[in-house]
Formats: sequence, C-alpha cells, structure tokens
Amino acid sequence: MHRKPIHLTHTATKVTGRDAIWLAIRELKQFTYADIVIKTSENEYTVRTYLQGLNHAEYIKVIGKDHRDDNTQGIEKPPTRRRANLYKLINDIGIDAPRVRKDGTPVTQGQAREQMWRTIKIIGEFNYTELAANASTETCLVAPHDAKSYIGNLHKAGYLHITTKAGRHTGLARYRLLPSKNTGPKPPKVQRVKNIYDPNLGKIVWQQEVTPE
Repeated sequence: MHRKPIHLTHTATKVTGRDAIWLAIRELKQFTYADIVIKTSENEYTVRTYLQGLNHAEYIKVIGKDHRDDNTQGIEKPPTRRRANLYKLINDIGIDAPRVRKDGTPVTQGQAREQMWRTIKIIGEFNYTELAANASTETCLVAPHDAKSYIGNLHKAGYLHITTKAGRHTGLARYRLLPSKNTGPKPPKVQRVKNIYDPNLGKIVWQQEVTPE
C-alpha cells in the first residue's frame, strides 16, 4: 500500500502522525499508550509501534505500571490482564519527532534533504557541489547529483534565486535562499506527483504544469 502524499495527511493547523505523538509525549512527560491514543486520536497500532521504537532507542523508558482507574476506557485492551506500561520521556531532542523504526534503529530516508535544507539556510550563497559538501555528515553523505536536483526543484518553486549564472568563465550556477522563503525547520518535499509540498506552510508551493495531449 502506497503512503498518501504528505499534503493529504498534514495541514498547517493540525499536526498528525508521529509528529503528533511526539508532541503529546513532550507535553505529558509521563504517559501510557492509551494516554497518547486519546490525546492524538492516532491509530492505535501506529502509537504502539512508535512507542516501542522510541523505547528501544532510549528516547522514553518504562518506569512502572499504570495504577490509575481504567485509563484505557474506549481503547482496545491488550490480550493480557496486566496493567499498561507507564512511560517517561528521558531524551527530549526538541520539536522534531525522532525518526526510528520499531526496533529503535534510525530511519535515514529523507535525512539528506533535511541536512541540505538546514545548510541552505546557514551557508548563504552556494553552488550544488558546495551544498553537497557542507550538508554531508559522517553518517549521511549528500551526493552532488542529489544536491543539484534539490536545488533545481527549490528554484522552480521560487525558494532560491540565481546570484551567478553558470558559464565558461563563471563556473557553476550559484544560488541563495530568498529571505521570504525561510519558512521553517522542515525541508520542502518533492513528491512523486511532481509537486513540492512545504510542511511548514501546510500547502503545495509548486506543481508541474500538465501539457495537454
């Protein structure tokens, strides 16, 4: 089953998915799985598996069993009669939800884009090879062709302007982020349907025109 494009599951005013779960965890500090389901209205399986991943990755830990009266009313009960685990947040890394699998291992998909977007906002003027070099880390190298592609898409969407055109004497094209397009911490996403979605604004900011046949 293909995941829905992100603009169908996120809006500018409502945080959903793992972002919503992480936000609830940061607000509650101590919680059960049922607390998170009730607070976020997220799918029970999604909540349960994400908590398992966060626990394995040591963002949260089990500190005991919940002894409140029937806090799971309306929530599907585990097959056993044991009380629910009570979790505590032990590693608050900020607003960005940790990207982890069920076993706690990190999810690296999309990390290169996050690193490039962060670097674009810091570096000032750049070409694609400079962006790739400055955005790379020991754990996630950014390939020059990926940097070139991302720059091209951001330019189409109006996020970047060209400060120096490519040429025999000038070398590679150089770009700079428009101040008005520094929309937030999350990188604009290039979608399979040839859209660019900005999760900071909660909307599609560029869409490829369809040529009539």
